[in-house]
Amino acid sequence: MFIKIWGARGSIPVCGQEYIRYGGDTTCVEIRSKNGRVIIVDSGTGIRRLGKSLLSEGITEYDLIFTHAHWDHVMGFPFFRPLYSGKTNLRVHGCPFAEEFVRTMLARMMSPPNFPVNYGDLKAQIQYSEGCPEKFEIDSVTIYPIDISHPGGGKGYAFVEDGKRFVFLTDHELGYTHPGGLPYEDYLRFCAGADLLVHDAEFTGEEYGRHRSWGHSSYLDALSLAMDAGVRQFALFHINQDRTDRAMDKVVDHCRRIVRDGNGQVGILGACCDMTFQL
Repeated sequence: MFIKIWGARGSIPVCGQEYIRYGGDTTCVEIRSKNGRVIIVDSGTGIRRLGKSLLSEGITEYDLIFTHAHWDHVMGFPFFRPLYSGKTNLRVHGCPFAEEFVRTMLARMMSPPNFPVNYGDLKAQIQYSEGCPEKFEIDSVTIYPIDISHPGGGKGYAFVEDGKRFVFLTDHELGYTHPGGLPYEDYLRFCAGADLLVHDAEFTGEEYGRHRSWGHSSYLDALSLAMDAGVRQFALFHINQDRTDRAMDKVVDHCRRIVRDGNGQVGILGACCDMTFQL
């Protein structure tokens, strides 16, 4: 299973010299099965660059899954260039929403006065799957959804192929239980032994004290989950819109010191633009 992060920034895209290494694009993650099937998680602004890359490779078939419908996770959809090609086949999965909600949400984004191109004018063949089963399969990848603790709800996912497990939990608040959120023990079981955990780590401890119940975790809470669950690698995700490269390096270094001082074995990474993993 191949994984590439096309956008890891939270809330709003940013740009500038101080954001180059970790990047400014909002959530978009590409997963490829061992057979080359492309699975896209969220259509934040990172999906624009992903679309250009897929077109250059001549790949025309994709599956798209959403974690939730907040703006920073869907705002790149109209700029996904394959949508304007008649060769494109896109299957949009209903999880975590009903089919009609997803279709309506995307169509509303691409209608006056929001956007100059109407959804109905897209040339791609777009299919929608209904509902959100306890697990579903895309090619050789089995996908397990879990409810996240976030205003308005949503889903996190575990992607499993050939015994390798990638867990993606963004926009997930560990320090506060929103309606639909689950007990900590449930997330612990869900993450246990994962080869890679990518988890919301937007706030420092001091910042979290001012933003509790906003739907995002402190990096210390996310690190505790990674260590308790015994994951092999932990990537800090949903990087705060104001967190510069230098400040993010300090966060990553702090996490590494905590792991080292506790004799832990978790590999710590800050989720960078264009970072890749091979599981």
